[in-house]
Amino acid sequence: MAEVRRIAVEGVELNVATAGRGPAVVLLHGFPHTWELWTDVMADLARRHLVIAPDLRGLGGSGRAADGYDAGTLAEDVAGLLTALGVPSAAVVGIDAGVAPAFLFALRHPGRVRRLVLMEALLGGLPGAGDLPAEGRPWWFGFHAVPGLAERLLQGREAAYVDWFLDTGTLGAGVRPALRDAFVRAYTGREALRCAFSHYRALPQSAAQIRQETAGARLLVPAMAVGAHPVGAALERQLRPLADELTGHVIEDCGHIIPLHRPDALLGLLRPFLAADPQSAPRPAPPG
Repeated sequence: MAEVRRIAVEGVELNVATAGRGPAVVLLHGFPHTWELWTDVMADLARRHLVIAPDLRGLGGSGRAADGYDAGTLAEDVAGLLTALGVPSAAVVGIDAGVAPAFLFALRHPGRVRRLVLMEALLGGLPGAGDLPAEGRPWWFGFHAVPGLAERLLQGREAAYVDWFLDTGTLGAGVRPALRDAFVRAYTGREALRCAFSHYRALPQSAAQIRQETAGARLLVPAMAVGAHPVGAALERQLRPLADELTGHVIEDCGHIIPLHRPDALLGLLRPFLAADPQSAPRPAPPG
């Protein structure tokens, strides 16, 4: 069972769930989720790994920071979290809004990232950022980007809005009630919504950071791109010119929320990829 605590890093307190022992694996969620997105894969991973699943800055139980929602700052949140936990290096897994900070963390701190898994997002600032299927760029990106608008319109209607993303992201299957209620609570209220949409409002800054960081650098760590619906293989295509070692997979009949919609299929990819890490000698979990 996961231990949940708050840890101060980079001027904000992060709500962090940890479980297990062994080489560390950091799990970064997206919108509209919290660390509990990983509930169905954490127990399995924790048999061999120290699993570290934070709520991103401003989301879930983490502090409602005034700023710092760009991918570069979020990447440094990860660095600060590992330092606070006494963990020198980790495999990093990111989905949706967690992809850009995971990618930048690996570029900036290759010595601290043993393996990198990126799922179901495109990286702004790289060629192919607009390569989505026929439905095109998600409509909510523009809606969330307008300062103050979305939170004014959605306050009091958060449950219906979160439900739409959970249903769409699982191809209509939805998620079990306890998780659904946890996500709704996490995104209820004007301040919670402001922080959530601040991640979208920082996307231009994040894209500029990615362009700058990749101008003269390559992705040195072994990486895996995992797609489903709607991103598919588009992220793999973005990463291919930059990565020294990259594998790609698309999970069929799977919605955007891979860890909840097809956890067994995801674990089937993560287990061998993480086990191939030559530095996977067990390490103790941090005290706490």
